Amino acid sequence: MTFADLEDGAGVFVDANVFIYHFTGASAECTALLGRCEAGEIHGSTSTLALAEVSHRLMMIEAVERRLVAGGSVARKLARRPDIVRELSRHQTAVEAIPAMRIEIVAVSEATVSLGLRHQRRYGLLTNDSLIVASAQQRGVHVLATADRRLAAVDELAIVVPTDLAP
Repeated sequence: MTFADLEDGAGVFVDANVFIYHFTGASAECTALLGRCEAGEIHGSTSTLALAEVSHRLMMIEAVERRLVAGGSVARKLARRPDIVRELSRHQTAVEAIPAMRIEIVAVSEATVSLGLRHQRRYGLLTNDSLIVASAQQRGVHVLATADRRLAAVDELAIVVPTDLAP
């Protein structure tokens, strides 16, 4: 299933990578999906974990794009250079824009972590992926918008993906 298959009124849980591809301009389909959320055509939600992941990844991207650090172990380099971290701002602007897109933000609770661990064991998911799945389930959303095609193995959710990104 693709983003274009989502009917008006649908509820969709948005994975962090959709925001990343939108904010970096890598996917017009991710931008269109978020535009549909903002217009109220579909009901979008995401988790606090996704916001943290968006912030972290956009910080790394900005640091490299601005040539403040070289690629490779960017997080480690930035951890040693708080002066550079203070110069980065795009990640904050992006994260603050997400609620303005009419995306509901849901918290990750202890129960979410417990459910995520069960998904991790069942599907072999990495921690953040298992928590995104658990967050969607706890929110009562049965559709996950993601560019991560590995999540298609999750039986509990229908996965919708952008088609304008290389598999």
